[in-house]
Amino acid sequence: MKLSPQTLFATLAVATLAGCGTQSSHRAAKPPCCEESNAPTMFTDKSIYQTESTWTTDQQKQIKLGELSGRPQVVAMFFVNCQFACPIIVNDMKRIETALSPELRPRIGFTLFSFDARRDTPAALAGYRRARALPDHNWTLLCGRPDDVLELAVLLGIQYKEVARGQFAHSNVITILNAQGEIVRQQVGLDQDIQEMVRLIQQLAAK
Repeated sequence: MKLSPQTLFATLAVATLAGCGTQSSHRAAKPPCCEESNAPTMFTDKSIYQTESTWTTDQQKQIKLGELSGRPQVVAMFFVNCQFACPIIVNDMKRIETALSPELRPRIGFTLFSFDARRDTPAALAGYRRARALPDHNWTLLCGRPDDVLELAVLLGIQYKEVARGQFAHSNVITILNAQGEIVRQQVGLDQDIQEMVRLIQQLAAK
């Protein structure tokens, strides 16, 4: 599902931007996004996993979005050098994680996609993971090419624009995807009440 540049930019023009900033040879354990599947998965036309884009994890592994399938995902877009909104978005995601039972947490994925295709290398993402103490087993950090970042932003309804000094103005949105990559709910804004998000995640995990 590859959108034309004209469609992408036309969609991006619709909504209002929210400001971000003043702002080896040994076998390694597979990251949470990359568990092997015995057969290809068919996704509905409502699934963002239909996109053909390729992303790179902070562990320097290239994946397709479909590799995130199989469990609910809590996703957001951010960039490493964001000083204001992104830390709050990540903290809101951690609040959601903490509100889940210890038994449920490993069954839910938390995924961050970078806006900054130029600066947010896998090494930069790995440093961000360490700084924010994001667990390896259920948090996935991804960077991609500019066109793929733009396509995903359109699919998620997120607006962004690079501004001065390497900052980005962007929507502040946390999205819940079901196991097939379909959008179930979106929370707009910072430091919002998370109870409805938590309830929906619990329902999805019970299916």
